[in-house]
Amino acid sequence: MRAAALRCTREAHSRETVEDYVEAIADLVARTGEARVTDLARELGVSHVTVNRTIARMQRDGFVSSLPYRAIFLTETGKQLAAESKARHQTVEAFLRAIGVPAAVAQKDAEGIEHHVSRETLAAFAKLAAAK
Repeated sequence: MRAAALRCTREAHSRETVEDYVEAIADLVARTGEARVTDLARELGVSHVTVNRTIARMQRDGFVSSLPYRAIFLTETGKQLAAESKARHQTVEAFLRAIGVPAAVAQKDAEGIEHHVSRETLAAFAKLAAAK
């Protein structure tokens, strides 16, 4: 049982970065019309080298498309993951607010919890948040 739980945690960790990036790209595109490496680096608090490496991996895995010195675009797969990640974040944040966690703390905590919550737990969070 513990091995399965740890395996799930490791898988969640490996997807965290991709989820954070697709969310950030979607947010940047919504706010400014495009996502560039410098914008992502600033948004995520990492270097442009880190962004370039991560974007290359995400492009290989089918989440983004980009050309050197051009904007970064989400593929349909990337858009879907961004929407799922954002919805999961909003559900976790709403649940935390429903149980009395202050807004700023709920937003910060949701950023970590969203990557590790199961579908079953997320459904329970949504149900409780909607009841409040």
